[in-house]
Amino acid sequence: MTATRTHRARWAFFAYIGIAVVAISIGAVLLTPEKQLPVYQPSDLNPALVDEAVLGHEDHRILPFELINQNGDTVRNEDVSGQVLVVDFFFTRCATICPLLTTNMKRVQDRMLLDDRVRLMSHSVTPVADSVSVLKAYGEAKGVDSDRWWLLTGDKTEVYKLARKSYFAALDEGDGGFQDFVHTENMVLVDTLGRLRGFYDGTNLDEVNQLVQDLEFLLTPLNQGVTE
Repeated sequence: MTATRTHRARWAFFAYIGIAVVAISIGAVLLTPEKQLPVYQPSDLNPALVDEAVLGHEDHRILPFELINQNGDTVRNEDVSGQVLVVDFFFTRCATICPLLTTNMKRVQDRMLLDDRVRLMSHSVTPVADSVSVLKAYGEAKGVDSDRWWLLTGDKTEVYKLARKSYFAALDEGDGGFQDFVHTENMVLVDTLGRLRGFYDGTNLDEVNQLVQDLEFLLTPLNQGVTE
């Protein structure tokens, strides 16, 4: 009789332990916060990045654009409708940060190569020098897939306006004139609604890997078609 009671007590003890482990596991899952990406407004950013003309704006969306890619095609906002964008600024003759930026954009391209919901856009900050033919040759040398990644040229004033008033990628001020120059390591993540969702140092591999994770998060069904 005593042995039977001891046996039952032992099983009861293990049962309680099992229930406790399950309860703790469920609690940990419930208490773990869901991953979220902020929607950045101009007021959320370093004021040095934001043009004063748009500093007070809310519900910021990227500005309309009309540029030319390395294939000679004119591209506009409607051509990226419904796509998640990864945006940066570079120039083909740059020998400092741009080669690393391009290498890391290539990493993003290769991770997302088969997903047509993603568009990479690299804007030349020396658009007069970086003609269509120059961008085409540069892209071929760097392994750029023009179906997924556009190298963009166009009016310098428009490119610089996009850098400063649309993507908030550049710290320096200017008007896009002859002597104005933008040089930035920032990569910017934009969702399907044209909202800014992340800023990353494109020369830092850890941050580029984080960008890819955040990009994949935006592509999950739960995050598609969100209109908040």
